[in-house]
Parts: sequence; structure tokens; C-alpha cells
Amino acid sequence: MNRAFAMARAYGIAVRFADLGDWGLDELRSEYDASVPEIRLNARIAEQLSPSELGDFVTLAVGHELYHHRERMGEIVVIGDRVAREHAANDFARELLA
Repeated sequence: MNRAFAMARAYGIAVRFADLGDWGLDELRSEYDASVPEIRLNARIAEQLSPSELGDFVTLAVGHELYHHRERMGEIVVIGDRVAREHAANDFARELLA
């Protein structure tokens, strides 16, 4: 099983595709909703990808949001700078892809 999905399952987080809306030139790949808990992957982006690209997209997006879940759970320290925090989430996701 994919490492990102295995982690999501272990944390009890649902993962699903959803229409996350039109963000113009920006791109919202995914979002984490702690109240469910759930990770929603942008179906608009997924529809444009080849099967091989889709696998990487899903792993990276789920991994990124899992980083934020771990912040919320207190497993890792929340970095005060938003840009640095997003970079750290991306780095964590890439580790799951490797």
C-alpha cells in the first residue's frame, strides 16, 4: 500500500476527490479538514493527469496534508513562517514519494 495512504488510514483520515473550485492562476491541489478528519484532493487537477502522474499527485497531496494533520495533533512543531511551513509540508510529502 502507498505510504501516504497507509499513514492516512493509521490516523483515521478519509481521502477523497472533490471539486475544490476555480482558483484562477493559483492551484489548490488539496485541503485538510480536521473536523471530519478528511483530505480532499482537487478532482479538477486529477482529471488532467495521466495515470502515472496521478499516482505521484495523490501521494504528494496526501503527504502534504498529513504534515498539517501532524502539526494539529502536536506531533511536530508548527513553524511560525507560513512559507517555511508549506515548504516543510512539501518536503515531508516528497519523502513519502521516495
